[in-house]
Amino acid sequence: MRHIPSTALSAAAALALSVGGASPAFAADPSPNSSAAAAQLCTDLNKLRSDATALFGLNPASATKDQVKSAYDDVRDGWDAVAKSTAEWNAAQREAVKSAADGLKKTWDGLPDDTAGAEAATKLKPQAQMLDSAVKSARTGLKCPG
Repeated sequence: MRHIPSTALSAAAALALSVGGASPAFAADPSPNSSAAAAQLCTDLNKLRSDATALFGLNPASATKDQVKSAYDDVRDGWDAVAKSTAEWNAAQREAVKSAADGLKKTWDGLPDDTAGAEAATKLKPQAQMLDSAVKSARTGLKCPG
């Protein structure tokens, strides 16, 4: 087991507690993949809504069975697209958090045993801010309470 000076551990703990106020520079999505996946999900949801509106907007007095089937097929295909986009969006969010956590761990593991607390905190801060941003983005996307 690696020996880390207690001042480095204290600094890292203080840093982890203070990360909640991460800089606005990290407020954007942590990964272009997550924002692209979110944009695709929004596009697919809009299409599904449009397809559902077309289906329930059919006039029962004049709609043919083929028109109803076609409208239903559009809704079914739209739902399939939403399901796929949701999985990709969730995967992108998960990957953004994992990547940020891995970056923080790699930075921590790379600190020499004799690293002073201030230096450890300085080196860990950018990685901790990226993790904070990724977690905030995932929480917002999942509409987590609190």
